[in-house]
Amino acid sequence: MDREETIRQLEWIEAEALTEFHRAAPGHVRAAMDLQIDEVDGALVSLAARGGNVVINRTIGLGMAQPATQATLARIKTIYAEAGVTRYLLHLSSHALPPMLADLVEEAGFVRDRAWMKFARSDVPVAQRITELEIREIGAEHAADFGRIAGNAFDLGTPAREALAGLVERPGWHVYMSFAGDTPAGTGAMFIKDGVAWIDWGATESAFRRRGSQSGLLARRIARAIELGCSLLGTCTGEAVPGDEQSSYHNIQRCGFDEFGLRDNYSLTGWPRGL
Repeated sequence: MDREETIRQLEWIEAEALTEFHRAAPGHVRAAMDLQIDEVDGALVSLAARGGNVVINRTIGLGMAQPATQATLARIKTIYAEAGVTRYLLHLSSHALPPMLADLVEEAGFVRDRAWMKFARSDVPVAQRITELEIREIGAEHAADFGRIAGNAFDLGTPAREALAGLVERPGWHVYMSFAGDTPAGTGAMFIKDGVAWIDWGATESAFRRRGSQSGLLARRIARAIELGCSLLGTCTGEAVPGDEQSSYHNIQRCGFDEFGLRDNYSLTGWPRGL
C-alpha cells in the first residue's frame, strides 16, 4: 500500500471509529449531549453540543472524497453554529484537495490549532510489555468502569461515559482494561473493520500511572489485531510541544508505531492548550 492510500485508510478508519461513538450512545445520551453526525462533501461532521469537546467536536475527511470549497466550509460552520458549538477542529490531511485547502480554510476565518500526529504500523509482532498490572479484554460487567476512566481522562461529561460504555461488546470493537488486583486501572479500545485497526481511548487512573498500563494495553491490542488479520494499524495523539510530557506519544513509538506525519488542525479559536 502506498503512502497516499495509507493516509486515506487511516482517515477512513478514524472516521468510522468516531461514528461508532455516536451509534453506541443510547437515545437519552444522544439527547442529553445533543449528539449529531452529518456528512458534507464526503467529510464526517461530528458534534456534541453539550458535554463534549474536540475529541467529539471535529470534522474528519475534509477534501478527501472530493475537493472542498468555500461552500463546503460555510456549510460546516453553519452546522456547528446552529448547535451552539464554537470550539471544534477541522482536520486537514496532507492529501486533502484542493492543494491550497489551508488557504481556503484561513479565508473562511479559521486559524491553526495544535496538530495531531498520525501513527501507523504494519502486522509486525510486538513484544508483550511487562507490567505488574493484569491486562484483559472486558465484557459488560466492566463497561461502566471503562466509560468512567476514559471519559474522565478525555475530560468528557457524565453522559459521554455512558456512550463510551456502549462500545463494550459492540461489533468490531475490542475493549481492554488493566487491573491492579480487582481494581480497574486503565483502558484501551480498538476498532477493526476490513483489515484495518484503529487504536483508541487509552487512559489510566492517576493512582496507577507509571506502572506500564498503557504499554501493556497497546501491546495486547496490537497482538490481537495481528491475530485477527489486520495489516494496518493506526492511532494518533497531539503533536510534541515544549512543556508537555508526551507519555502517550512515546508509548506509541515504543510499541512499533511510526510517525506518519502531522495532520494540521484548524479552529475558530486557536489552540488554548488542552483539548
